[in-house]
Amino acid sequence: MTTPATPTTPATLLTLAHSPCPNDTFVFHAWTSGLLPGAVPPEVTLADIDVTNSLAEKGELDVLKISYAALPRVLDRYALLPCGGALGHGCGPLVLTRGVRDPADLDGGTVAIPTEHSTAYLLFRLWAERALPGGSVRTVVMPFHEIMPAVRDGSVDAGLVIHEARFTFHTYGLHRVVDLGEAWEARTGLPIPLGAIVARRDLGAERLAGIADAIRGSVRYAWADPGASREYVRAHAQEMETEVLDQHIGLYVNAYTEDLGESGYQAVRSLLGLAARTGAVPALAPGALDLPAVHGSGSAGTV
Repeated sequence: MTTPATPTTPATLLTLAHSPCPNDTFVFHAWTSGLLPGAVPPEVTLADIDVTNSLAEKGELDVLKISYAALPRVLDRYALLPCGGALGHGCGPLVLTRGVRDPADLDGGTVAIPTEHSTAYLLFRLWAERALPGGSVRTVVMPFHEIMPAVRDGSVDAGLVIHEARFTFHTYGLHRVVDLGEAWEARTGLPIPLGAIVARRDLGAERLAGIADAIRGSVRYAWADPGASREYVRAHAQEMETEVLDQHIGLYVNAYTEDLGESGYQAVRSLLGLAARTGAVPALAPGALDLPAVHGSGSAGTV
């Protein structure tokens, strides 16, 4: 892991922070490895999403992968890029239990969550307000890797999990009591916004366009030659089995990663709008997500 750098000026290298998860390392490998003509590789920091959220809130680094739940708090300094993030269908967080099968039975129980500043927790709150009207659950924050064992061992009544846990929770003898992605899609008909890519506004429109083009180029390179990033992805996958690694990438790297499109932006506005009504996040100012100059030409661009 590299040490976070200070924000750059246009004459210096960009700094980039994203998670070590397979979808992120797969997406950014070509750019960060210098495989894109005309796109200078950035200085990379690998860190969990709660760390990158904090870096963005402090205004550190140039380009970051953050939770959509953190986006409203950083839009004064960062612009949402239309590519590179995690958004899709059938890829939402899960609420797991050892024996409970009726969501209503969670009323009054304890739910383990990885952080209170994540899109997963935002989706959980929005679901709970409708599924447990007038009820309550107590949340306890614990490291992600400890959540499923805690549910299995009965230390908590349920656990909120993300990413590869979708494919491995059966090995802990756990039951999926609710798929928050399915609940979101049933409510809105929209894809599930999970992770956003943001870049510093003071880099200027031209450089932001180049960054977006480099990210798109990196995604397309990864799709065209999946084997090129295999060892890099595996090195940061925390002993994830190959089958799970491939499932993870296949689920979280999709058409929305290449470009959010209108439905992607609509999903983001809907999620943050509903969350703002509950007081979970600040309300978005009109046009806060609009950045037409960023869409670029589709080539690697100059970054």
